[in-house]
Amino acid sequence: MPTPTHFRTLACAALAGGLLLASSCKKDQVAATTADDVVSAQDAGLGDEESAATADMVDAAAPQDAAASASATVAETAELQKLLPPCATRTYDAATRTLTLDFGTTNCLCPDGRYRRGQLQAVFSGPYRQAGAVVTITRTNYFVNDNQHLGTRVITNLGSGSFTLDVQQASIIFANNGGTTAWASQRRYTRTAGFLTRTILDDKYTVTGALTGTNRRGVSYTATIQQPLVKEFAPGCARHFTAGTIEVANSKDKTMLLNYDPTGTQACDNIASVTVNGHTYTIHLK
Repeated sequence: MPTPTHFRTLACAALAGGLLLASSCKKDQVAATTADDVVSAQDAGLGDEESAATADMVDAAAPQDAAASASATVAETAELQKLLPPCATRTYDAATRTLTLDFGTTNCLCPDGRYRRGQLQAVFSGPYRQAGAVVTITRTNYFVNDNQHLGTRVITNLGSGSFTLDVQQASIIFANNGGTTAWASQRRYTRTAGFLTRTILDDKYTVTGALTGTNRRGVSYTATIQQPLVKEFAPGCARHFTAGTIEVANSKDKTMLLNYDPTGTQACDNIASVTVNGHTYTIHLK
């Protein structure tokens, strides 16, 4: 029998890293040519990272029984402590199927090294891990490293380890007058391997979809997955996508193509390429 679907595993597989990896390009000529695109990639990556962290925390703190306020969490205590700090409190209201994670009104140091304050609220349509289940995540006065994160995330379980993520009216207001980035995105995460084992080391996923936003410089852009991104959890592979391309195009008619598999071998490495103005540069991912 297949093991239960874990959104936490899916979040790690499909969300973390995202477009942020494009910002690790060290080539001066690429940075100079595509400064706005790199900022767009950085901003989108920050949003992706926090979406992944949010999915992790909600997954771990979700009730085993959505109909019982006193239900135990999906994750065992040791796993929950790896994600939620002692300064955060968890409450669950079965009447409204609402999970609240409250980090308080002052900065709370979390296990991932980030400081958070404010609240996350997750409303469950029904049993968390059944196909068709929907989780809607919102934020109230929610800050990460003093940057305010806004917007709604809707996760829909498609079954067999697959799901969609719809990010609505999202934004990050950067501290110290650092500007605001805003975006919306729709993505589909499809599990393609590792269904019948308990280990995640044989899991594999593909990611499709697109994002439209405005970066902190006020430049609008789109980031479209041209070829499905591939994420594997085999040793040495999990840190980066092993294949797929993302095109970042902005309102200044500049385009950057990020290719996670420039050799065509789907090798488990940190080598990618960026193509701008018809020139392709090899980069090493952060």
